[in-house]
Amino acid sequence: MIELKSTLTCPECGHKVTNTMPTDACQYFFDCPGCGALLKPLPGDCCVYCSYGTVPCPPVQEDAGCCNTKET
Repeated sequence: MIELKSTLTCPECGHKVTNTMPTDACQYFFDCPGCGALLKPLPGDCCVYCSYGTVPCPPVQEDAGCCNTKET
């Protein structure tokens, strides 16, 4: 069963927020409501949930890899 709730922790200020992850796309950016930092995935991760969340994104949970994201 896929877990859709994940708690993101900002690496800048430690603020935590629980969100429902999208199932049809990766979330590449996230604005921290605590300090305003723009979070982006760490190298090798496809989305902010895989980098800063308590639960990885749904495609990773399904062992399907993640969305095909590339930096331009």
